[in-house]
Amino acid sequence: MNIRTRLTGSTPSTLPRIVDAHHHLWDLRANYYPWLTGRIGPRMYGDYQAIRRDYQVRDFRADIGILPVCKSVHVQAEHDAGDPVRETRWLQAVAETPGGGGYPHAIVAYADLSAPAADVEAMLAAHGAFPNVRGIRQMVHQVLVPAMGHPTDYLADERWRTNLALLVKYGLSFDLQILPAQAAAAAELAAQHPDLQFVLVHAGQPRDHSPAGRFAWKSCLQQLALLPNVAIKLSGFGMFDPNWTVGTLRPLLLTAIDCFGSKRAMFGSNFPVDGMMRGYAALWAAYDQITADLGESEREALFHGTAERIYRI
Repeated sequence: MNIRTRLTGSTPSTLPRIVDAHHHLWDLRANYYPWLTGRIGPRMYGDYQAIRRDYQVRDFRADIGILPVCKSVHVQAEHDAGDPVRETRWLQAVAETPGGGGYPHAIVAYADLSAPAADVEAMLAAHGAFPNVRGIRQMVHQVLVPAMGHPTDYLADERWRTNLALLVKYGLSFDLQILPAQAAAAAELAAQHPDLQFVLVHAGQPRDHSPAGRFAWKSCLQQLALLPNVAIKLSGFGMFDPNWTVGTLRPLLLTAIDCFGSKRAMFGSNFPVDGMMRGYAALWAAYDQITADLGESEREALFHGTAERIYRI
């Protein structure tokens, strides 16, 4: 049965344990994040002034509060691309700090896959020396964002596409961040690399709220869901609708879960970025309310099981 017909109410429920599948940490003194402290210019999602400050484990845990967040996945925070291993080294040390709760339990690092193969291998090996590293993210949507300066179209770059296969050699997944217009190219890429686990980031970025935009976004999800090596991360909704409500979020979540199924979908917070729009507890309460009528196994997959399996934590 299509889950849209089952989720009609907002029956209160008890949250399962949570794995936050997408968040960031940063220390602006220990590391360099150009977009936060250096070459500050127009941003895709507005003014970032509120998050141009340290966001460390103590801040993350303060946002968590009493929620049952048992593990987390840190996704590269656009640290200095000239030395991405520095961010990984710092995150591993953070995870191993006594009393820190082990956050982050998994690290999705950055690597420039458009570099010569030998350089890519060296970078992946360097990241792989740290036990919490599980994947790589290199944003491919930015070619369609004028504020980003029209960078390389990686999905059309043959060397980049070939180097992507090296992730399998190093036991890594790939966090795929695209816009709906890139769906066909992304699906072709995933089919070309059937042994590589892809995770579609931020629910495929449903930025366009027009009927045509929503149709294109749903078509994007349907294309990628046909590939068994693609999962979806339900996160980042505040970037696409700063004033979201449970009512506006509901059809997005249900569409994504309909397409991928709960065993290939996971929830993330995208904090502290989404913290500019809504509190941490409010976000998870919305996820809880929207999925309250799902079966226990489906909710467990969405809240922790899928992330634990894919990121091996």
